[in-house]
Amino acid sequence: MSSNSAPTLQLEIRDSIAFLTLTRPEAANTLNLQCGREFLAAAFAIEAAAVRAVVLTGAGKNFCFGGDLKGMMASGSDVRAYLSELTTHLHAGMTLLARLDAPVIAAVNGTAAGAGLGLVLAADLAVAARSAKFVAAYTAVGLTPDAACTFLLPRAVGYKRAMELFLTNRALDAEQALDWGLVNQVVEDEQLAATAAALAARLAAGPVGAFGAVKRLLAESEPGLETQLGRESRSIAARGATAEGRAGIAAFLEKRAPTFRS
Repeated sequence: MSSNSAPTLQLEIRDSIAFLTLTRPEAANTLNLQCGREFLAAAFAIEAAAVRAVVLTGAGKNFCFGGDLKGMMASGSDVRAYLSELTTHLHAGMTLLARLDAPVIAAVNGTAAGAGLGLVLAADLAVAARSAKFVAAYTAVGLTPDAACTFLLPRAVGYKRAMELFLTNRALDAEQALDWGLVNQVVEDEQLAATAAALAARLAAGPVGAFGAVKRLLAESEPGLETQLGRESRSIAARGATAEGRAGIAAFLEKRAPTFRS
């Protein structure tokens, strides 16, 4: 995970538990190219360490605001390549974590938007702080989902609710997310880290091989996760290069309403 820039995430392994933290709090833990590469490297490191549980969270006030729109805009005419590379690394890392026997727990602080929502969905279990918020956000900037959102969200909340979240970008608070099936538990903000760590310790003491078998049985009960990740990568990369995608991203960064009709 070496880089000339400050690391975008931190991996710490304690008592056979991997604690993976996104560390761009000044940018709401948005995912740029460096973060995508480091996320994949961290997933390889977790796999090699044979951990028994994983806790994924974000530093600061937010879990993850999704992709780094500033990075997309800065790539100019190369936005399609930028998004292709970002999603290739991110999706590969997510696939590695999904294949682990070790259960993955998302500890959701603040907002989980876009790919941040996907990371929550891809976790085997999710604990949310009471102040947490969940929003798809993609179509608000003229893009399509990535990070397994189109595969996992309908399975979590149902087709109609998933379509509502994608098309209207309705934000759910923690209690609504619990009611809809996005998370397993809501705790007070100050209890989030301890609750997630305690759950990880409990699972790490369990039959991790059996947990892994259960994960695979559920993942394979409907074919298509890795295929869908590939489709998402191609779609968001293509959308980022369109007039709608450019207009939506620019409007978000300029803090104004986008105009999608000419």
